[in-house]
Amino acid sequence: MTVRIEAAIFDWAGTTVDHGCMAPVAAFLEVFRRRGVIVSAAEARGPMGTHKRTHIQTLCALPEVARQWRAAFDRAPTAADVDAMFAEFIPLQLAVLPEHAEPVPGCLDAVAALRARGLRVGSTTGFTRAMMDVLAPEAAKRGFAPDVIVTADEVRHARPWPDMCLRNVMELCVSAVDACVKIDDTIAGIEEGLRAGMWTVGVVMTGNELGRTESELAAMDPSERARLRVAGHARLRAAGAHAVIDGIAELPAVIAAFEARSRSSRAA
Repeated sequence: MTVRIEAAIFDWAGTTVDHGCMAPVAAFLEVFRRRGVIVSAAEARGPMGTHKRTHIQTLCALPEVARQWRAAFDRAPTAADVDAMFAEFIPLQLAVLPEHAEPVPGCLDAVAALRARGLRVGSTTGFTRAMMDVLAPEAAKRGFAPDVIVTADEVRHARPWPDMCLRNVMELCVSAVDACVKIDDTIAGIEEGLRAGMWTVGVVMTGNELGRTESELAAMDPSERARLRVAGHARLRAAGAHAVIDGIAELPAVIAAFEARSRSSRAA
């Protein structure tokens, strides 16, 4: 692997902004509720990180969701149903995105530290370009503005395929894929980075694995918070992440450790 990391490629909701990855969940629940189908928040979080239409399609295939759908409509959900729900999802999502643009704790300092070391900053997301046209300016007002944003509808294959990461490599003018670190709070995002040949870092406490706002997390019983933390670390580690952290405040030290591992490997 390369000795020097040249770029950090971040996810958005749950990794850099929107503590707990809250913005998409309510919209997913609502489009199903309108059809008399109850999806739990935990179920709605399962496919997080994928293209939002794919996310809806995946939820439709869940056994309990499929059972409720068949009870309501006497048939399985079709591609046309998925298209209709995605069309309804878009305005629901657009409406709430400005409320979820606040950078997570430590984000701005971590990004500033990486830039000070000469790293370029890219990003990928399961959101569409229209959604990012709402979210990105709001995040920029609050201090988070990556050099590159690639959205799920701008590539042939969204997560877990590597297309968005590889487009970042080209647009950031990075010399090699293994000179990049992909940072994400979802399993799909970790797989995206691995398929692209990058170092990968999973983020637990601010993201989809816990699914709590900052205030909810602070109010949680410490033993329950600790239990969820351990489980979240284990899931992202099992997904193949090279490192798993609580939040991106820890990222500069992790990247330094990756570079040290690279030097050691090359020396051997």
